Amino acid sequence: MARIAGVDIPKNKRGVISLTYIYGIGKSRAKEILATAKVDESTKVQDWTDDEIGNIREAVGSFTIEGELRSETQLNIKRLMDIGCYRGIRHRAGLPLRGQRTKNNSRTRKGRRKTVANKKMATK
Repeated sequence: MARIAGVDIPKNKRGVISLTYIYGIGKSRAKEILATAKVDESTKVQDWTDDEIGNIREAVGSFTIEGELRSETQLNIKRLMDIGCYRGIRHRAGLPLRGQRTKNNSRTRKGRRKTVANKKMATK
């Protein structure tokens, strides 16, 4: 396995796909990195030479990825919550942020269903 940016990327996959295992690198950015490093997209990681891996590490280093990107994202969310804007309030409540309906769906954000028992009618 090749280790790039502190992540073991799978060696039996093509270069473009294996780079997407790094947080913050998608398919288009992986293609851009491989083009910068002058490595063919279709070659598998196990066929990369040490020079190519070094070039890729150098190209990846120019982007904000992994821990730095995660902490930046968390700080952005914390800022929204601190200023009390709509998105921050929705983050705090664990509800969807972007206008989705919550009556039926949004189970991913809300979590498992919490069944609430009905109140019994008071008899006279």
